[in-house]
Amino acid sequence: MKVSDFIYGNYSYRYELIHQNRKTLSLTVRPDMGIVLKCPDHAPEDRVNLFLKRKWMWLTKQLNFFSKFQRTVYDREYVSGESFIYLGRQYELIVKKGNENQVSLTKGKLVVTTKSFVSDSQHNKYLIEKWYQKRAEGIFQERFNEILKRFDYKDIPEISLRKMNKRWGSFIGNKRIILNPRLISAPKECIDYVITHELCHMRHKKHNRLFFDYLKSKMPDWEKRKDRLEGFLI
Repeated sequence: MKVSDFIYGNYSYRYELIHQNRKTLSLTVRPDMGIVLKCPDHAPEDRVNLFLKRKWMWLTKQLNFFSKFQRTVYDREYVSGESFIYLGRQYELIVKKGNENQVSLTKGKLVVTTKSFVSDSQHNKYLIEKWYQKRAEGIFQERFNEILKRFDYKDIPEISLRKMNKRWGSFIGNKRIILNPRLISAPKECIDYVITHELCHMRHKKHNRLFFDYLKSKMPDWEKRKDRLEGFLI
């Protein structure tokens, strides 16, 4: 990986350039507004620059979008007006007083009803994280059961959730697939990709050509899903 500058008119952006064994170029803007461009090994500089110019309007829209949420992503107070992501969609947090503690999605809003004070950030955080955890457990199991139908494995691994700093998923032995609960922020198509990826490790342990050929046979568009997933913070 190397850091490069993209200059277009009066604008200049710094981005991470990653060369990989791939055929296409992909551009990702992370929620922290970091720009990542992946390209084939030995791709000429002219091809990279032309690709960036063609993606100019998309890049600008993505940067403008994520700039709106910079404060809420890194300095959460768990109060009304903040933004949360669930299954790839952005939701505005609404906290209101009520007779019971509950969290729900209503018309593009993440609504927290609390018996405590509306301004009790720690209690609001606890309710939201508990809600995310429960949703993750249910949806991950549902998607796992569906994806498993694509394989002919006799031994079925279990899935469990564990927070990981740098990984969305992990395959341990032949018995367990671990998923990062933060994956619930990503769209279902990305969740399906991570589960498929880990299930492929039951047949091929290493990330070699056999593994990626097998992955492609189970999910032909896995690269597109992976690129989209990388737009979400771990």
